[in-house]
Amino acid sequence: MKKLAKLFAIVVLIIGCSFASHAQNPIKIGHIDFNTLLAAMPGIDSVKIKLQSYQKTLTDQMDAMKAEFESKYLDYQSQASSMSDLIKQTKEKELSDLQGRIDAFQQKASTDLQAKQQELVAPFIEKAKAAIKEVAKENKYTYVLNAIEDVVIYKDEADNVMPLVKKKLGIQ
Repeated sequence: MKKLAKLFAIVVLIIGCSFASHAQNPIKIGHIDFNTLLAAMPGIDSVKIKLQSYQKTLTDQMDAMKAEFESKYLDYQSQASSMSDLIKQTKEKELSDLQGRIDAFQQKASTDLQAKQQELVAPFIEKAKAAIKEVAKENKYTYVLNAIEDVVIYKDEADNVMPLVKKKLGIQ
């Protein structure tokens, strides 16, 4: 009977310690609008300018290809009635090939633009994430959520870590 009482006391002590340790380490959750933070970071404007310039280069090339297609198509239409079947087939194949190159360029340009954006924005994302991690550790946050609209249903502005992260990054 004494052994059972000692065992019971030990179990109660372990459970009590477990509750005490949970009470000492409460979960603390913060939130931040990551996109707003990125938009506020110094140097992000130059990234936007570089992306716009790159996009303009791609758009100009696409416009030139489309203008070439349109010119050849109009030429084909105006002379189609006087062309032999062989020349018609050759011109149609040429137009089809050009349209295929335009479509391929458009797909490649879209992929390249996304890759360029990731390449240019990646250092800013890493810097922002590092600052958020530092702020979370310094302020004992268990979690920091990205407060994107419709993802976080409720948020208390007292737990918004944006001012702390901006301070860490030196953003006004």
